[in-house]
Amino acid sequence: MDPTPFQEVPQSVSTGALPGWLRVDELVREAHARYASEAAGSVADYIPVLAAADPGLFGLAVIDVDGGVHDAGDALHAFSIQSISKMFVYALAIAEHGHAHVRDVVGVNNTGLAFNSLMALELNGGHPMNPMVNAGAIATTALVPGATSAEKWERIREGLSAFAGRQLRMDGEVYRSEAETNDRNRAIGRLLVGYGRLNEDPDEIVDVYTRQCALSVTAHDLAVMGATLADGGVNPVTGDRVVSADVCRDTLAVVASSGLYERSGEWLFEIGLPAKSGVAGGIVAVAPGKGAAAAFSPPLDSAGNSVRGQLAIGHLSRALGLNLFASAPARLEEQP
Repeated sequence: MDPTPFQEVPQSVSTGALPGWLRVDELVREAHARYASEAAGSVADYIPVLAAADPGLFGLAVIDVDGGVHDAGDALHAFSIQSISKMFVYALAIAEHGHAHVRDVVGVNNTGLAFNSLMALELNGGHPMNPMVNAGAIATTALVPGATSAEKWERIREGLSAFAGRQLRMDGEVYRSEAETNDRNRAIGRLLVGYGRLNEDPDEIVDVYTRQCALSVTAHDLAVMGATLADGGVNPVTGDRVVSADVCRDTLAVVASSGLYERSGEWLFEIGLPAKSGVAGGIVAVAPGKGAAAAFSPPLDSAGNSVRGQLAIGHLSRALGLNLFASAPARLEEQP
């Protein structure tokens, strides 16, 4: 890989702050009420168990970096994390191997193709391109430490549990349904081996990846997990450090560019936040230094992103001033 053209310089961060607790709580409930009747989108059906999801479910949550909790609707309804797991497993891999190594192995550029595309691998010489598509996520899962697939899986479960601030468990029904229908992911695993990008048993790594996608979470959990990244790696609910601030920066940069698949550019242009979605209907968006907003609603758009979730979080981004690219000139104090 070519050397990075960006010179490392000391960084300073100024992010502002959220409004008071009562105002945030009011806006979360307002956003939930505004979009609860939205009927667009379709429930995912390529994984049989997901096709049975109730399209009327809708939960919304915001967690501040100071631990403030704002839940509305079905924020405590459990569902499978699916592709949202990718961003947190990526953070674990960077924490273990470092910025440069993971960038070389997995990549950071968008493919412009569907999340489960094999063509993207073929067009790029077997390079996964980024960790938010399935090929990159499988390669990232392989980077998690563990002498066996069971050890890797437990390391992932424990790591994501630390982000959530509680012990997460796998939904066995979801795992079995996905394991019976993940031929495409197994093909991706074997293609990675063929290109020399994966040095472990591809079926075992894909099985671990399938398990991580079947972890059961709520919108509230996702907001806590996102707020941990917003808080420089410290879980704002438990107070425990999960990863370093540098890991958070790297993770959010990649999520910003490719977290919503081929709609990532549109989302960043309109909403201005790093966000990751999953086909069970979850979505989490992170405002560094402020907190995170998460939603759960099963009906998806054609790219696999929750329709109500995008609308509600987009509303909150505007109402709470979360857009990373919206700024005003700093006011300098007059010098005597």
